[in-house]
Amino acid sequence: MNSTKNGFFSNLKNDLPASIVVFLVAMPLCLGIALASGAPLFSGVIAGIVGGTVVALLSGSPLGVSGPAAGLAAIVITAIPELGGFQTFLLAVIVAGVIQIILGLVKAGIIGYYFPSSVIKGMLSGIGIIIILKQIPHAFGYDKDPEGDMDFIQPDGQNTFSELINMLDYISPGATIIAVLSLAILILWERPFMKKISLFNIIQGPLVVVTLGIILNLIFEGTSLMISKDHLVKIPVAGSIEGFFGQFTTPDFSQWSNPKVYIIGATLAIVASLETLLCVEATDKLDPDKRVTPTNRELFAQGTGNIISGFIGGLPITQVIVRSSANIQSGGKTKASAFFHGILLLVSVITIPLVLNLIPLASLAAILFIVGYKLAKPSLFKQIYKVGKAQFIPFIVTILGIVFTDLLIGIGLGLTVAIFYILYNNYKIPYYFNLDNYKEGDPILIELAESVSFLNKGSILQTLNHLPNDSEVTIDGTKTKDIHPDVIEIIEDFKQNAKSRNITVNTINISEDELINPYEQFKKVVLEKKYSTKF
Repeated sequence: MNSTKNGFFSNLKNDLPASIVVFLVAMPLCLGIALASGAPLFSGVIAGIVGGTVVALLSGSPLGVSGPAAGLAAIVITAIPELGGFQTFLLAVIVAGVIQIILGLVKAGIIGYYFPSSVIKGMLSGIGIIIILKQIPHAFGYDKDPEGDMDFIQPDGQNTFSELINMLDYISPGATIIAVLSLAILILWERPFMKKISLFNIIQGPLVVVTLGIILNLIFEGTSLMISKDHLVKIPVAGSIEGFFGQFTTPDFSQWSNPKVYIIGATLAIVASLETLLCVEATDKLDPDKRVTPTNRELFAQGTGNIISGFIGGLPITQVIVRSSANIQSGGKTKASAFFHGILLLVSVITIPLVLNLIPLASLAAILFIVGYKLAKPSLFKQIYKVGKAQFIPFIVTILGIVFTDLLIGIGLGLTVAIFYILYNNYKIPYYFNLDNYKEGDPILIELAESVSFLNKGSILQTLNHLPNDSEVTIDGTKTKDIHPDVIEIIEDFKQNAKSRNITVNTINISEDELINPYEQFKKVVLEKKYSTKF
């Protein structure tokens, strides 16, 4: 039974603690993605604030969290110099937002429903593995690769695995101690006996870990365990309200006639929309209440967020799976948790940037280890393996693609393999033939499947061509609800060719006029009964 109340303030006892965890995860990611994008650090914070507030309010996603995305960093870092500066790039971000709103209005969000479950689950597991691999160096105090980087080839010139080898020469004992203690606390916090203590249900483990990290960082000062400032969160410190607002940037509207602005804007819109739709599907699968996010509304919300982010100097925004999964794992119930995480980002950078700059990245690495593990649990691999290779192989290919390339290429590889299996299965099973009921010399009965698409042309053509001469065949479309015109044409052509082979061909309910469309019938019934469902 779904126990989650839908009111914005109805689950604050769950949403507020979750928002704190998401805030702790999001802050270094916002800064790291800005660094990896070659943009001002504060632009990542702006995107996180807009994603957490504006997008959260407009979105229909109950658990999705939006902000700057690592998947766009490669586009941003090349687009800024290509456009001649960050202010011109902001204009491209606004263009991207306008395009996303248009995509939402024309209902392009339906694309998100066509990603196979095996690929979505592979994406989640692949991201989980990447999170763990990328955070290991941070846990040991080696921070050359910026937080938020998810690509195999890194901005520091290394790759995911060579970074682990380089790390061994730069281990910081203080950071390592903090990471180990933090991880131990988080694992302890997950134990069933801890959940029975009401105090530990109120106080989140990640908040304890971050507090411990700050205290140990201060204790280690002046000792051999001292943590370098390079291993700490680095939030720009304004010093005053005027200085804070001085960090915002406006677009260069004089470049509105520059065609490159629109090309890059369209690229950002397409990539950001794909990442968002993929994240929406993944988040809905992780949602304990299995709610379904309206994808067209999500594109509208993301587009609005990108327009505002571009206007005030922020990076482009998407829904992000790392923050969304952290939200779910921390017990978030409604979009209030995403909204309050955005408020926390805003308030903290104004009031306590110096405190936040005392947080060791090793503490945050421990938090992300738990997030990564929950996304890539071994039990999930076993579960999908049992389903069969048609699910398992696309799942594994997606994981390997994400780990060894990047998010979109990995998903593309997994999707290609999944489509191959779909094509193969369509090729094999476009009809029914019951061997047990067949006796030699009897007419051959071929019962077409419920849906026969153009993908079935090859299999049906091969079957008809292999029918023996001087035989009789009945092609029965009684159970068929949808048949592609190309298949009908193949059958009609065969009827002509069959005469030369002395084959008698009988057809039942094959023409399009004879088919019953269940969708049209259902729509008619719904409209006649004046149901509120919209089609």
